[in-house]
This record gives sequence, structure tokens and C-alpha cells, in this order.
Amino acid sequence: MRQPRFLSSAEARSHSGLAAAGEAVASRWGALLALALVLIAGLAVLDDYGVSVDEPYQRWLPTATLAHILGEPNALPTDHNIFYGVAFEAPLLLAERAFGIEDKRGVWLARHLLTHLFFLSGGLFAYLLASRLFGNRAVALLAMLLFLLHPRLYAHSFFNPKDIPFLTMFMIALFLTHRAFRRGGPSAFALLGVGVGILLNLRIMGIILFTAILALQALDVALKRGRVEKERALVSTGAFALATGLTIYVLLPYLWPNPVGRSIEWWTTLSSHPAVFTELFRGVDYLTTDFPPDYVPVWLSISSPPFALLLGLVGAAFILAAAARSPLAALRSVTPRFGLLLIACLAMPVTAVILFDVNVYTGWRQLYFLWAPFSLLGAYGLHLLASARLDGLVLRKPVYIGAGAGFACVVVSMGLIHPNQHVFFNFFVDRITPKYLRSQYPMDYWSHPARQMLEWFSDEAHLLTDGEPAVTGTAEEVVRENAEILPTAARERISRYLRIDSFTMRAQFWAQPELPTRGVSVYENTILSMQMSPDLRAVYERVESMEPGIQSFFDVYLDEDSVVYVKEPCIEAEEPLDGQFVLEFFPHRNEDMRSLEGRGIGFERINFGFSRHGAMFDGKCVAAVPAPRYSIAKIRTRQYAIGTGNLLWEGEFRADAAYQDLYARIKSEEPAARSFFDVYVSGGAAVYVKEPCALSDLESDFFLHVFPNETSDLPEDRRESGFDNMRFASFLKEGAIFDGKCVASVPLPEYAVAGLRTGQRTEDGTTSWSASFSLNAESYRAVYRDAALGEPAARSVFDVHLTNGDLMYVKDPCDQSDAEARFFLHVVAERADDLPADRRPAGFDNLDFDFFLNGAVFDGKCVARVRLPDYPVIAVRTGQLARDGGNLWSAGLSLNDEPYRAAYAAIAEAEPLARGLFDVHLADGGLTYLKDPCGAADADARFFLHLIPDRASDLPSERREAEFDNLDFDFFLRGAAFDGKCVARVPLPDYPIRTARTGQFDAAGEVWGVEFTVP
Repeated sequence: MRQPRFLSSAEARSHSGLAAAGEAVASRWGALLALALVLIAGLAVLDDYGVSVDEPYQRWLPTATLAHILGEPNALPTDHNIFYGVAFEAPLLLAERAFGIEDKRGVWLARHLLTHLFFLSGGLFAYLLASRLFGNRAVALLAMLLFLLHPRLYAHSFFNPKDIPFLTMFMIALFLTHRAFRRGGPSAFALLGVGVGILLNLRIMGIILFTAILALQALDVALKRGRVEKERALVSTGAFALATGLTIYVLLPYLWPNPVGRSIEWWTTLSSHPAVFTELFRGVDYLTTDFPPDYVPVWLSISSPPFALLLGLVGAAFILAAAARSPLAALRSVTPRFGLLLIACLAMPVTAVILFDVNVYTGWRQLYFLWAPFSLLGAYGLHLLASARLDGLVLRKPVYIGAGAGFACVVVSMGLIHPNQHVFFNFFVDRITPKYLRSQYPMDYWSHPARQMLEWFSDEAHLLTDGEPAVTGTAEEVVRENAEILPTAARERISRYLRIDSFTMRAQFWAQPELPTRGVSVYENTILSMQMSPDLRAVYERVESMEPGIQSFFDVYLDEDSVVYVKEPCIEAEEPLDGQFVLEFFPHRNEDMRSLEGRGIGFERINFGFSRHGAMFDGKCVAAVPAPRYSIAKIRTRQYAIGTGNLLWEGEFRADAAYQDLYARIKSEEPAARSFFDVYVSGGAAVYVKEPCALSDLESDFFLHVFPNETSDLPEDRRESGFDNMRFASFLKEGAIFDGKCVASVPLPEYAVAGLRTGQRTEDGTTSWSASFSLNAESYRAVYRDAALGEPAARSVFDVHLTNGDLMYVKDPCDQSDAEARFFLHVVAERADDLPADRRPAGFDNLDFDFFLNGAVFDGKCVARVRLPDYPVIAVRTGQLARDGGNLWSAGLSLNDEPYRAAYAAIAEAEPLARGLFDVHLADGGLTYLKDPCGAADADARFFLHLIPDRASDLPSERREAEFDNLDFDFFLRGAAFDGKCVARVPLPDYPIRTARTGQFDAAGEVWGVEFTVP
């Protein structure tokens, strides 16, 4: 295969000829058309995106910077945000003021439009740079599309004012880099320095390109042979460094009073982001400075278009291979060396993250700029593949068609999840299983879907409140801003009926019941939900009959998922209503807290004011603060006066008092089951008790399977399994540890419950302990009495009785372990048409069941009852299955053995056609199998029956290659056991048969077999 390459400068200039010129014109117009289409699409969907969580602050930042420049003291932020530049935000603010945009909707739409246009300019620079690199505008067009049509980046290009401008500026800086090294000279490098200075103003990670450029310049100085050329290279380097430094200084006013000292502070602060917390990655919570080494590669690979990843890897591999063959040539030539620069821009930041524990989080968003070099490498990979030959054929057309198909798939994928492409995942991860992605990776940081939920609330507003604001409280600022970006009619509906400040957002996907809630899902995973704020009047009504945990100036209650403060009577002028509240949660386990600060001090703290979380009505003051989702051991709260800071009141109480009361109530009762934990059923809940107990006893997840009296009571998705799954991972969320005891209470469903199975499982799925028990044993006592009156129809580990269309299973003596394995029950109908359509090919109905759905353990006995179908039944086969799928035991019952008695009578005095474990007879156009005497185990193994016809053409078409017909069968489908005999009958096909081979086989191989000629 001929290896394509980057074009040298001379080759790029000489890329001419009529065909090339025609292609260039077509590609240039194609690029303009593609860019126009992307722009039109952007304008069409502009109003679909909401305001992201970072945008309000980012909009304020240039205002503060401008105020600082004009001499306003203390205008700048006081935290690390003081070091973030406004090279992108300042022009947005100036445009907003220049055009007199004051309405918030207009402000946000204008910002989104300008951010998107800047992103599109990055695509244009990708096209210009790729056309200079490859001398092929068709490939340059594809480079532009690779840059623009990344689903995550496309969505971010509207509402992300931090990472997208940096990505775009990185592409522009790459273009300026190629231009500077191609042209040479101080002016080109000074312009490059301005570009890199803007890049560093946007994000400190711009140091990657700054360092790479200096390294290339140093290499040029080393490779230059003449003194004049070396001096020229040194001057260019100086111009670059000076322009970079001056640009940084001019664009960051904080540096102006002390450029050197504050530059050092700027670098040391932003090179290690101070906000360290935990984040989910592949289902595990990691510190943001302690992710596994593959964090960035994994995120890049699972959230990018796969075909683009493949092209980028192809391009990088060929560049490295070419450089390995001729290193000096690759380093001397401007354009091939640029390919190595692209690879360095990918490798250096990823390596830095791994080696220095750089603080990255919420996916790879801080490294979105990697897509700039990656899209160019992808274009080069496409260029290579399109220029390749296979058996003398040029692959250009199929490669371009494949690329077009790849882009089409990307566009369709974007459309299916619009406008939430910011949570795009490719097929490298499981996108099918509901809630799986949410359990493995963070889904949404930006909260722009709040707009979609607010639109729903605005449409339903008149139904929710009867024309009056029914809720109070406040919401995060992002909720308010997303209400402001709504069209005027929607804003008015919310303002009239619901009020903008009537909503709370739930990023942790829990919500209080009874309150109107709306969520946004992608790939059947909820990424964000929104709820109307609680009605504090209703909250008060819930707690007024409860005993408060603290009695002070405010009474304090723990109610469901909230801490509630109540003062009665209350007047608006009272000083404590203006005071600062402090609320501290002490968990049972420190590791349950997501806050690093909290883990260090042993509790999490919330500061709040009454005006944000409370309301006055009927002479009462009520406030409600959401409690964390982990198990709380203790709550401490206090209040300080505004201004003086004097302590007004304080108090604390144990939050697990309810579990202490529960333990005191049940400790004298007999548990329903004894195991590693004793399990009780009390007050409509399953209660778990272990004494003594330690945290190590709670590490494994708990499972709780609830078996109803009626399967129809189960949720639809659980009916096939026959039980409700109420698995709970955190014991302490349902209970507490106190005085060396572990006590938890899990509410049971409201429907009638037949039995429970519960226990714990380790991470590898092994059951460490389990317990099962029935809640309606009395009905099975009657079943046992009925069964005891007669002889069983079959005897095995369980005796099986047949009474009035029911099968009854009895084992005496018996314990719970005998009934753990699942029971199988296969039913053969007299008429195949009676079987469900999906069971007809198998020849039997499958009524497998779990003992604890159909039975009970009592008085040392195990008894179960299963009703047979209403249609006429010939036979059943039943037993229990081992974990590996094998039979623990099995038994067959014939409910209508007359046909087989008749078959036996027809051959009783005849000589068999062949003898084996079973004798084989030919009678009435079929084969009859006989074993006398016979036990149930003799018929367990499957029978094989292979027929060789006189003419191969008589075989079914799918069997002709094998040259025999296969009539394998299960005994219970074709036979019956009676009077100590086993008889089966199989009709033969109509075509002439030369020979036959039959017998039985199991997992170990053939049990027996005979071959014979069919007369």
C-alpha cells in the first residue's frame, strides 16, 4: 500500500491542475455550504438550550473586572476565581451593552448565539489549517465536520462559556502556530504569542501549547546552521514569549499591581484546582485528584463518535511510524513536525493528569481542547485511507462514503437525544439497561435541562395551583435563570400561577412524594429532576403531632427527608428570624459524606437564613431544610444574631432514637427467621436486628425479595420473576447502630405478602447469609392435611401429590435450605394448540416457580401448592434446579396414560426391532419404546432418534447437509410411566426409511444406543 504523507509547503503550493482546481472549487463551496448548514441548524435549535450552572457567574465576572479597572475597591472575587480571565466573557458583555440587551431572555440567547458562532469559527480554522496541511480541501472539509459534529461539544457550544471558548481558541492557536513556523519571522511569532496569551487567559492548560512551541523553537535554533538564522530564530522566540506575557498581563487586571508575585500566585493556584471532591467513575467514588490513570482515555473513548476515534488513531499511528523511520527529516520539515506537535498536545495533558494528579472532574470537560488536535489527526487518518490502494484500486470513494455514513450516524444520534447531547455516550458502554449509566458515571453537571422541566411546569401551571401560588421557598439561581430564558408566555404562566422561585432541583434523583415533579432522561437514565418546593403548611401539619428532637426558641423535628424548624407563636419582628441558622449532620459512617471537609471534621454543615427556607402563616414560623441521603446519627443546630454574631440558641439530638424505640418494642418477640441477622415482621415492615454488631457486618448489600399473595399486585416488570425486589445497599440509610446493636426497618409493600426472602450478597454475587419465611402458613397447613390423606403420585426429595387439578409438594422433615433452589414444572397439553404460542415449539408449558411464592415452611415441614392450567393435561415433569442449571431431583407424572397403555398392549407379545436399555418396537407407523421394570431415573436422559432415508431428497432442506433427520425427544413429552413400566411412542415420517439410530444421552455423553434397519 502506498503511504500518503503530509504535504510540504512547496507541494501544497503546487497542488494544481484542472482536476485539482475543480476539486478545490467544489470543496471550497462544499465547506461554505456545510458551515452554512451547521449555522442554520444552530439558529434553529438555539432556543432549545437552557442556562447552565456556570453561566450566571461567568456573566458577572467581566462586570466585576470592569468595576475593578474603574477603581471600585473589592470588586474582584476573593477566591480562586480571581485568576480566571475574561478574554471571552468581556466581548460578550460589551456586545450585550452595545446592543442594549436588557431582557434576560435576550441576554442568554445572545450569549448562546455568540458562543456558538465562536465555536463555528473554530471549525472554519480547522478547515483552513487542514487544507494547508494536506493540500486537499475535501479532507479539510471533513476535518471541519469532525471538529463541529462531536455530540457533547455541539451541545456545550451553546451554554458552556469556559471549555468551548478554550477549545476554539486552541484550534485558532494551532493555526497561528503552523503559520508562524511556515513563515518565520518575529511578526508571525508575535501574533502567535497574542493567540497563546489569550489561550492562557482562558485556561492555564494553555501552557501545554506554550511549552511545545518553545521546545520547537529551541529545536530550530539547534538545527539552524548559520549564525544569522540562529539569531533570527532567537528573536522570533523572544517576540513570541514577550507577546504572550504582555497579553496575559493586559487581560488579567489582578496582575497589574505586582506582575511577578501575582503571576506566581496565578500559576500555583490554577495549576492545582483547589476544589477537591468525590466523583463517580465506573461505579466507584474517587477523589478528583485520585482517579485511575485511564480516567481521561476512558471518558474520551466512551463519549466520542467511534469512527472519529478510529480515524484519529490511524492518523497518529502513521505520523509516529513515519517519524520513527526518519526522525531527523520529520523534525526538520515544518509540516510533518506539526503532526508530532498535534500528538504532543494530546499526550502531554493526559500524561500530566496521570503523573501529577491534576484535578479534573465531570468527565473530560477541562480537556475538551484535546478534540482540536484529535480532529486534525482524524482528518489525516482519513487522508491516508482515501489515498491508499488495495490491489491496485484507490480507496478514495469507499472511504469518503464510509466517512459520510459515520457523520450521518452521529447526526442521527444527536437528534435522538436533542437537546441533551452533552450527555452523549457511544455504544462502548451499556446504554440499554435503565439507570445503569447513572450508577457508573456522572450524567449532568450543567443543569441546562432545567429549562425543559420549567416548560412542562409552565404548561401545567393552571392545573397545579388553581390560580394561586401554592408553594413558597426559593431555588438555585440556575432555576431562576432558566425561567428567565423561557418565552414570554411561559414566563407569565409561571409568574402568575407558580412563581419563579417555587422550584428545587434534585441532582441526586430523589424527591419528596406528593409534590409535582418533572425529570429529564437520556438513555433511560434520569439526568436531572425538578420539583415544586414543599408546602410548609403541609409540613407543619405533619410534624405538629410529633415530639420535637430539640425544644428551644425553635422546636426542631426530623421529618422524612427534612429537618423542620417550628416556632409558635411567632411574629415577624422577632430578632431570630433574621439570624443565621447553622445545621450540622453527624453520619454513622464518615465515608458516606461526599464532602472532604465534612470527612475531616466528622460532620457536614449547612448555613441558611429563614427567608430562604421558611414562611410565616397563622402566627407560626416554619422552615424546612433537606436532609442528606445517608444515615444520620446526630443532628446539632444553633442560631447566631446578624451583625453581632452572638449565639441566640442551640441544641442537639440523636436521630436514631426511633430505632432504639423499635428495638425496645420487638426485643421480646420471636423473630420470623434467625440467621446472621434476626428478621422480624412488625408494623408493616421487615425489621433486622444484630447484637453484637459492627460496621464490618454492614459492608455487603442487603437483598429483600417480597412474594405477594397475588402476582398481579407486583409491578409489571417484576411479575415474570414472581417477587418484588427491594434491595437496599445502605443498611444505615434504613437503620442505625447504637449500644453495639444494628437495627433497621424496611417498609413492606401495601399489598398482601405471602413470604419474604432476605440476606446479604458480597461484591462477587455470593450470598453470605439468607433467610426465608412465609407470612400465611395457615393455608399451607390445610394443604398438608389434604396431601397426607392420600398416596403421592411421585416420590422424590419432595413427594408430589395430585388433587383437584393442583400439584402439592411435601417434604417432612424439611428446613429452609431444602426449598431455596428454584422449582421447575413442565406441563404437556393434550392439544398443542392449548399451549401459549411461544411454548408450542418446545412442546410443553413452563410453570417454573419459587417455593416462597407458592409455599411455606412450618413445624419442620415444607409444603407448596401450584394450580395446573385449565386445558387438558397429559403429563408433567417437575423438580428443582441447581445453580449450574442441573437437576437436583426430578419426577414425572402421567395424568392421562391411556394412549401409552394401548401402545404397550399392541407390542407386549411382539419381538422388539432392537434391544437396548429400552426395547424398540415398530408398530402403527411409529416406534414404541419399552422398559419393564423401570424407575423414574431411567427416563430422565434425553432420547436421540436419527433417521436415514432411502432418498436424501426426502429430508427437510435444513437437514440434507447432515444426511439424516433428527427427531430427538424428551420422554415426558412422548411417554408415560405406569405399573412399573416406561412406555414412549414416536410417529415416524411418511418417507421411506433405510436405517435408524436411537438411544439416550446426557451431559457426559451417550447413555446407550442401538442402530437398526426399518422394515
